Amino acid sequence: AVPGGPVSDTVLLDTSEGIATITLNRPEALNSLTVELKETLLATVQQVAADPAVRAVVLTGAGRGFSAGQDLREHAELLAAGDPAPLDTVHRHFNPLILAVTTMPKPMVAAVNGTAAGAGASLAFAADFRIAADGAKFLLAFANVGLALDSGASWTLPRLIGHARATAMALLAEPVTASAALEMGLVNAVVPDDRVQAAAHELAARLAAGPTAAYAAIKEQLAFSATHPLAAALEKEGELQVRVGRTEDHRRATDAFLRKERPTFTGH
Repeated sequence: AVPGGPVSDTVLLDTSEGIATITLNRPEALNSLTVELKETLLATVQQVAADPAVRAVVLTGAGRGFSAGQDLREHAELLAAGDPAPLDTVHRHFNPLILAVTTMPKPMVAAVNGTAAGAGASLAFAADFRIAADGAKFLLAFANVGLALDSGASWTLPRLIGHARATAMALLAEPVTASAALEMGLVNAVVPDDRVQAAAHELAARLAAGPTAAYAAIKEQLAFSATHPLAAALEKEGELQVRVGRTEDHRRATDAFLRKERPTFTGH
């Protein structure tokens, strides 16, 4: 893909000033996830994760929705045809996509511009920050179509809002408004609908100007500590602190602090 150009009709990528903006681009279908979109999105996330020019990422949807999740029309057609693909999509598409998002060594901001449902909601949960438009809603719609959770929601959601609230969202499958999401800590901020992209990019710009090597290490520490006991987490902290302690960013920032100056970070 050409940096700054469309990756495909369904996924747009724009990279400027250290920020990669990935836009799900099926607005007529509320950015629901077809096989093609899922494969392209995974490739795009992997591309920006590996791109040294990208220091922060914004993920958003075109039109009035963030993503309605799995494209059920395509899903139903494949089921009716006896195609094994619909039941294999979790292993083939969603699992590697969520791992690519959560292990990306740079921060990702989800600009939730409208409804985020099913795997679309799960995708937002996997980001490091969620900025929601006033009119955004989050819906774990899986139970409504007789399915279990996927796309990491069983892991991310309880860690964001706690077991009881996650259970209620998953079993009752009722939409959660942006204001309720803010109250339960599911989103970092709620802004007017016409400000969501600007607010997400302001946060991404702040992150892009920050100590990205340290951010990568912090993300790694938090992910590690979620599944390890304290003693192992302390070892991981020691290991990664040594790594980032050797960076130019750390040395320059320490000098700047002592001189009461504002540090400039390069990510190295």
